[in-house]
Amino acid sequence: MSRPVIFDLFHTLIQGADEERDRVVGEMAVMVGVAPGDLVAAYHASWRDRLVRWDVEETIRILVGRLGGTPTDEQVTRAGEHRRALGRRVLHSVSTATLDVLDALRGDGHPLALISNATSDTAEAWPQSPLAQRFDVAVFSCDVQLAKPDPAIYRLAAERLAARPAECVFVGDGADGELAGAAAVGMTVFRTTEHNDTDPGWRGPAFATLGGLPATLRESSKVRQGA
Repeated sequence: MSRPVIFDLFHTLIQGADEERDRVVGEMAVMVGVAPGDLVAAYHASWRDRLVRWDVEETIRILVGRLGGTPTDEQVTRAGEHRRALGRRVLHSVSTATLDVLDALRGDGHPLALISNATSDTAEAWPQSPLAQRFDVAVFSCDVQLAKPDPAIYRLAAERLAARPAECVFVGDGADGELAGAAAVGMTVFRTTEHNDTDPGWRGPAFATLGGLPATLRESSKVRQGA
C-alpha cells in the first residue's frame, strides 16, 4: 500500500488569511461593543485556549467579558456567525492546483489525513469544504483537545489511518513546531513554502509548491521497494 500522507492545513493547503482574521475580529468587536484593537489583541493572546478549549461563542463571551463588555445573546450570535462565515470562506479558498495534487495522491493509493491546529469555526466548516471529500481522516485540535507539536496528535492521526507513525509522511509549512513534532514520532517530513516560508531553519526536504509531491513519493516508493 502507498504510504499515508498527513497534511497541515493553514499555510500548507490554504492561505492562513491572517490579515482577514484580524479584520473580522475587529468587526466582531463593533458588534459586541468593545474596542476593535483590544479584541484583536485578546484573540492573539488567547490562541492556545481557542485551539483546544473554547468554541466560537465561548471565545466571544470570555474575551469580551475580560474587556469589560456585557454582550447580549443576540450580539454574541451575530458575532459568532461572522466568525463562522470567515471559516467557510477560508476553506473554500483552496486552489484547483492543490485539489489536483490531492487527487493525484489519492489516485496513487495514498490514504490522506489532516492535522490542524484550528478553532471550532474551521472544524465546523470542514465537512462542506472542497477539501473534506479528499481526506480519509481529519484531526482538529479543537475536537481532540491536543495541538501540534504534542506527539499524541500525530499518533492519533496515524492510528485513525490504521498506520504506524513511521509509515506516514507529514507535509507542513512548519508553524507551531509541527515539523519537529512529526519527525519526533518517526514520520518522514516534507516542508512546503508555497504559502509561507514559516520554518526556514528546517533542514529537511522542502517544496516550493505541492505540485512536486506526488512524483517525489513515487520515486521514494521505488527506492523503498528496491531496498
